[in-house]
Amino acid sequence: MLETLKVFGLFVVAAIFEIAGAYLIWQWQRSGKSVVIGLFGLGALFIYSLIQTTQSFGFGRTFATYGGIFILTAMLWGWLVDKQVPDWWDWLGVAVCLIGAVIIVAAPRK
Repeated sequence: MLETLKVFGLFVVAAIFEIAGAYLIWQWQRSGKSVVIGLFGLGALFIYSLIQTTQSFGFGRTFATYGGIFILTAMLWGWLVDKQVPDWWDWLGVAVCLIGAVIIVAAPRK
């Protein structure tokens, strides 16, 4: 159980860095912000990639599981930062993805 919490905690931190990095690059490219903003975005994406390498299981399983956490974090980012309020269908989709992520991480394996 503690290992599962650690895994998901690392995924949340990784998702924040990935989304923030992509958002900053988006701001630089699409909103005319300074190139410095884009460089901070690149730095955040680099940190995201380092965080992902700390996971204790294989690459494919790591990124498959991470997808569910990324989707939740992206939905929350859109709501809190871009003020795009998710609807019922958005939350249902997030729930389905999170159920899949938990199955991938917590399923008993031989």
